[in-house]
Amino acid sequence: MSFSKSLHHAENPLEKMHYRIEFHSEISQIPAEKWNALVENNHPFVKHEFLNALEKHHCVSPKYGWVPHHLAIYDHHNDLIAAMPLYEKHNNYGEFVFDQAWEQAWNSIGLPYYPKLVSATPYTPVLGQRFLVDPSLQLAEQKQLFNLLFQSATDFCEQQNMSGTHILFAKPQQQAWLNELSCQDQSQLYIRHDCQFHWQNQQYQTFDDFLAQLKPKKRKNIKQERKAIHHSGVTFRVLNGYQATEKDWQDFDYFYQKTFLEKWSTPTLNIGFFKEIGQTMADNIVLVLADYNQECIAGALMFQSDTHLYGRHWGAAKELKHLHFETCFYQGIDYAIKNGLQIFEPGAGGEHKIARGFSPVKMQSAHWLTVNPFEQGIQKFIEEEQHIIEQYRQDCITHSPYKTNE
Repeated sequence: MSFSKSLHHAENPLEKMHYRIEFHSEISQIPAEKWNALVENNHPFVKHEFLNALEKHHCVSPKYGWVPHHLAIYDHHNDLIAAMPLYEKHNNYGEFVFDQAWEQAWNSIGLPYYPKLVSATPYTPVLGQRFLVDPSLQLAEQKQLFNLLFQSATDFCEQQNMSGTHILFAKPQQQAWLNELSCQDQSQLYIRHDCQFHWQNQQYQTFDDFLAQLKPKKRKNIKQERKAIHHSGVTFRVLNGYQATEKDWQDFDYFYQKTFLEKWSTPTLNIGFFKEIGQTMADNIVLVLADYNQECIAGALMFQSDTHLYGRHWGAAKELKHLHFETCFYQGIDYAIKNGLQIFEPGAGGEHKIARGFSPVKMQSAHWLTVNPFEQGIQKFIEEEQHIIEQYRQDCITHSPYKTNE
């Protein structure tokens, strides 16, 4: 454990509540059932099982620049009432919020930008809880704990001589609270903007219901892409963790490793990680595998919460036209419709998603800087970035494949 402290908050609605704050170097130091009791919506990437598998199989470690410092707040009964996934970072790999320009600015005047403190799910640009709070508490108490989590994280950041605390892809309600906080004087908190593409289920009963909402040309293109894959002889299996075999995970791990190595990138996940989450998160797993001539040739790993589907990783041993679109997008949309899921988040980037039914969605992240020698420069950077992102989003909207109500 990095450090712990006890404090009494006189202004807390529970006037005599004593909190104990601890930073854990391993999530296994926190009981899974206590952590998961704070997780909303069965969100896969905040669950103890997912974060623990990353650590257990060395997917996060000093080697990759992710060092766990998970924040936990306990009440006087020693019950976990609030938590925050936190990592000490020594690079920006796997964050999907790019701050190389900030690093260069810090280095230009001899200030170290790393280490920094990040609240996010590693390698996962997905909206979710960053402040985990006991849902049984009154709203006022929850807000007090939000404040305490944030203050404890930034205090830790200062004490450990880190350059800042970065909260990435917080769910909309929590991001809205961060936005309010950033408007306060001397907050040291900045809000950055980005754009992703998400699919929204308009109470479709079938894939054809979804297609019916598209403009004729876009609808025709998707039908042609799906028809071409069908006629090629490729078939698909959609498996949960209970159904996926060891060979299925070995095949998928091969696809995953191959994709990253071909892109000259770093494959941080591994077969041990995939097999473990297949067992411990079986209900969250959606593994799409493509078979051709009795061989598994491609796969996409997705996860589901109670309401959302999340596309994460993909790879293929054989290249076939439209195989990527079918495996990663159309199979996911079809699955979401059949299972009544509301949103499909397929991952970061990619204008090619627009023609396939995904719409531009605003994304934000919050950045608290311990020392900021570039206040005017950072503010200008953020304003310009916000303007560019909004222009981009509006341009994407003009290319929407959906029929208008005119």
